[in-house]
Amino acid sequence: MYTTSIASPTKLKVAEVGGRYHSVTQRLVEVLVDIPPELVEFATKDGHKLYPYFIPTELDIQPGDILSVPFGASVVGGIAIRLINNPPLGIETNKIKQVEDVVHKHFFQESYWKLMERVSQYYYTPLIQVIRAALPPKLLAKSQRRVRLTVAGAAVSTLTNSVEEQSQPLFQKFSQAKKKGFSLESCIVLLLFYLQNLIDSEYLISIFCLLIFRNSTKQIHNVTFNKILRILLLQTEGDYSLVFLQRQVQGATRAVRELAKLGLVEKYIEQARSVRPKLQKAVILTAYSFAGDITTRQREVLEVLRRRGGEMWLAELLQITGAAATTIKSLSNKGYIVIEERELLRSESDENAGSLTGTDTAKTLTYDQTQALSKIRESQTGTILLHGVTGSGKTEVYLQAIAPLLESGKSALVLVPEIGLTPQLTDRFRARFGSKVSVYHSGLSDGERYDTWRQMLNKEPQVVIGTRSAIFAPLSNLGLIILDEEHDSSFKQDSPIPTYHARTVATWRAELENCVLVLGSATPALETLIASQQQKTLYLSLPERVNSRPLPPVEIIDMRSELQQGNKSMFSRTLRDALIQLQEKKQQGILFIHRRGHSTFVSCRSCGYVVECPHCDVSLSYHQTEYGAPQLLRCHYCNYVTPHARSCPQCDSPKFKFFGSGTQKVAQELAREFPELRVIRFDSDTTSNKGAHRNLLTQFINGEADILLGTQMLTKGLDLPQVTLVGVVAADGLLHLSDYRASERAFQTLTQVAGRAGRGEEPGRVILQTYTPEHPVIEAVRGHDYKTFTAIELEQRQALNYPPFGRLILLRLSSVDAVQVANASEIIAAFLRGGEGYEILGPAPASIMRVANRYRWQIMVKFPPNALPQLPNWDEVREICPDSVSLTIDVDPLNIM
Repeated sequence: MYTTSIASPTKLKVAEVGGRYHSVTQRLVEVLVDIPPELVEFATKDGHKLYPYFIPTELDIQPGDILSVPFGASVVGGIAIRLINNPPLGIETNKIKQVEDVVHKHFFQESYWKLMERVSQYYYTPLIQVIRAALPPKLLAKSQRRVRLTVAGAAVSTLTNSVEEQSQPLFQKFSQAKKKGFSLESCIVLLLFYLQNLIDSEYLISIFCLLIFRNSTKQIHNVTFNKILRILLLQTEGDYSLVFLQRQVQGATRAVRELAKLGLVEKYIEQARSVRPKLQKAVILTAYSFAGDITTRQREVLEVLRRRGGEMWLAELLQITGAAATTIKSLSNKGYIVIEERELLRSESDENAGSLTGTDTAKTLTYDQTQALSKIRESQTGTILLHGVTGSGKTEVYLQAIAPLLESGKSALVLVPEIGLTPQLTDRFRARFGSKVSVYHSGLSDGERYDTWRQMLNKEPQVVIGTRSAIFAPLSNLGLIILDEEHDSSFKQDSPIPTYHARTVATWRAELENCVLVLGSATPALETLIASQQQKTLYLSLPERVNSRPLPPVEIIDMRSELQQGNKSMFSRTLRDALIQLQEKKQQGILFIHRRGHSTFVSCRSCGYVVECPHCDVSLSYHQTEYGAPQLLRCHYCNYVTPHARSCPQCDSPKFKFFGSGTQKVAQELAREFPELRVIRFDSDTTSNKGAHRNLLTQFINGEADILLGTQMLTKGLDLPQVTLVGVVAADGLLHLSDYRASERAFQTLTQVAGRAGRGEEPGRVILQTYTPEHPVIEAVRGHDYKTFTAIELEQRQALNYPPFGRLILLRLSSVDAVQVANASEIIAAFLRGGEGYEILGPAPASIMRVANRYRWQIMVKFPPNALPQLPNWDEVREICPDSVSLTIDVDPLNIM
């Protein structure tokens, strides 16, 4: 499909004044256009096909260039696929438009295109959607259709209820006038005199708008209209994209059209705002001998510039010298300096960069590390599983495997599951490799991601560290790909499409690039373990910690016994004593709780009422950021927030009780029982701001806190040698989830968090509190027994033909209409049942049926592990799915709840 050919130009005849024609040379390129949903009306049924465009004579366009092209009334992004000789059959030349501009030259190489195509085919996703996911934000900039309230619309939406109540007699008179045959305009004029003497002009306008609104539309549409007006009114700017309104309100397209006719809303096209290089003024010294025509102040500026190598940013020069802008301009006029705009590369900016580690040199390896490193260096291609217990030195093996690659001109890609892991890992890599290390993840600004992406294209040897999206980093001459903590579910994308797993894509990329893929983990995923047992993956082991440090003993505390003996605290007596000893010895510890927030739900002790989210079928969690702050109830699915009521909304009882515990509640209890302990919370609530991960970890490493309290992000690869105690406050919340992977995830999480203890000179200790100490997962964690746990778990999976002994595809359907999504699920399931070689489970409602006012259903396709089944054409499946129902096809899903 993507063959490159130099096309012969097409000659067009263009009319001159007087009717003569002459030939004009025009070149053509086929473009894969990024058509946003709001412009789909301009597209053909296959909205992601190739479209021909003329190439302006001043532009040099080649396959792989990123372009901006006109589409409908907008300008959108696209990829130049191939040059062609003539317009495709059936397309009239006079309807072909011209390319607007080249956004970026030579963006894709051949192996990269093949990777995009493979992701597109495997995950049943249009190619342009895959490219959109792979590129930095806004690079394929597009216009979008938006809707905003007019002044009249805002007034109607604000005053509808009060006006309707107070103006009912007015509506009756208005209706009577209409029945007598008066036009709408005449009715308003007749009432004008009556109204203007009774109410102020602003209120009069509101009533007029409401009269028009109510009497120009059918009553059946009023509910839809009111929903749209209310959604727009609640938004600060009264402005949303049409796509958003279509997802929130059934029949939104027609309703918006009618509301626009009434003057209550207006539609407009928001022009694309693509990311561009950042330019900044630089000062360049052009003369190194100074004549007598300069002042003392000007000479000082020139001396600073000379000592700095003759080039500086203008802003920096002004700041250092304290000179005025006129001084610089005068030097430019005299020819001593030149001022020009140069690109300033945006990269991860952090004043604390490097503060966690400093400089670093290669460490002496253990025997097992040496053997593993030797095997990695010997391998030219293929996948390697590096199974090393926590603290066994996997990162040092990574570093020493990468070093010779950089020297030979090759690059390396290192993927981690969480943004929170990048500061510590990045500092260690930069201490070893300096400026050759860059970071790429969603926590960067759009400009930083854009510039980092372009730096990857310069073919210099480099190391890129990032989260799952970095698997698409456009590194050339790639020598090694590493997935650290490869078992982590964060490597899988659930939405939006493509629902790719970074491990799967990394395997394909390693094949295409002819390089090695290393999967590192202390608790490998069962799919990875089976692949190694089937010799599809080379298995390497690091069974011991560095310097023969022992794994920390895990003490299991039965909280049932604690309760029977009168201890109603969330801390067992053992954990309480350990915290006191920690304080006395001036050591540090980690406390793990699997939930953020204060309490899981709030319930009335009088009537049993549970406060639920109005938009989702879940209870609201109680949050209080600090003492004296507002008490809030928050939905962890749609982020709905409401103040915590003082009395029950159902029975007015003041007896509201908080049930369950989160990080906030544990922090409050620690402050109450151990006021001398300094605590840092490390969860998504406290790390939402840019740089927060690094700042909190730096504070802890610098000894500014005794306890690091957090959720799952604590379990993922953090190396904190000063931690001697790990406490798991409540392990049971991980054990009893309605997911076939629950036991595997619980074992991985608990083993990983236990592994944070005892990584330094002092021995570690783990205290795990549970109400089910006899659970197989708890027993396996007690002995750090990965082998026994996986044997039991694999036996159960094999009996049910679940992964890794079977494969799954999950169809997720959602809609604002509960009936439509249920009916669509039944129709699609019936359609799929006609095939062979697979089993259909469902359709069934999702475990949480409603999220953000959208009703959710699921259909599971179950089939053997060897290959994807011969399923019906997925385009046909999408064809029978109504436009009002969203359909996502998730191949190899990790989350089926």
